[in-house]
Amino acid sequence: MLKVEHVKKFYGHFCALDDLSMEIGEGSLFGFVGPNGAGKTTAIRIMTGIIAPDQGTVSIAGLPAGYENAEARSMIGYIPDAFGIYNNLKVSEYMEFFAACYGYDGMESRKKAESLLKYVELSDKADFYVESLSRGMKQKLALARALINDPPLLIMDEPTSGLDPRTRYEFKQIVGELSDRGKTIVISSHILSDISELCTDIGIIDQGSIVMSGRLMDVMKIVTAENPIIISMAKRTTQAIRFLRDESRVRSMAIKGNDIMINFDGGTAEEAELLKRLIEAGLPVHGFSREKGSLESIFMQLTGHGEEHTVASYAAEADY
Repeated sequence: MLKVEHVKKFYGHFCALDDLSMEIGEGSLFGFVGPNGAGKTTAIRIMTGIIAPDQGTVSIAGLPAGYENAEARSMIGYIPDAFGIYNNLKVSEYMEFFAACYGYDGMESRKKAESLLKYVELSDKADFYVESLSRGMKQKLALARALINDPPLLIMDEPTSGLDPRTRYEFKQIVGELSDRGKTIVISSHILSDISELCTDIGIIDQGSIVMSGRLMDVMKIVTAENPIIISMAKRTTQAIRFLRDESRVRSMAIKGNDIMINFDGGTAEEAELLKRLIEAGLPVHGFSREKGSLESIFMQLTGHGEEHTVASYAAEADY
């Protein structure tokens, strides 16, 4: 559905996007994440045709994207990170104005506005001025506006930022329904819990380039495989520590009570062999498992803060 190939964008001498490439399949709910200043908003503005890349190409359903390509542009519904200035309009007038921009008029325009306001649960706000709406209501209104022409691709820049918990939940429910209806959705967000709950796919951007992308479930498997192993001992923890010191695949160790956290260089077969040797040595192992991965952990690792996450789980550290 959306393909970005070798895109570069400069602001003066500053390189905001450096050979950015990514591909988002039809029907995906794609989470686009990265630290502040990583280039997310610049990338989104290029995807939507608001600005042009200095190098590289963007295509939507095989069509060259850009402001000058009306057909490609008509396939996008865009929710920016800032609402815009329409404070002197009522909610119904706002919707009818944009419906007119897409060729609807008269009764057709009003019916379209009423239908979409009902869908985002803003029917009771139709006669309110836009300036009187809360942040959450404005986001719902922006979503309704983005759906006027029923686009197959929705691009949202920080859509849940600043929303209260209830409105965030309601907004995510609507996004989930739209995804179930087959729309391709790109969400840029720094709220990683929202991305992990909603998205099927993910791309992590850092310093203008994609550092990891793929199906979210596959990415999470990679994270878990790289996380430490927690070995819980019923007793004889000191003997277990001595035993683990002689294991070549154990790179480092931290202790908290009767739990031993090890960074282990090996897969599931090597894990099973280590557990077998611990038991054969007569050491009473009470628990043995990889620390579960999280989107936060891989984000921290890929954007240069991996060590901070590694020690965060254990209050008492003891390297051997």
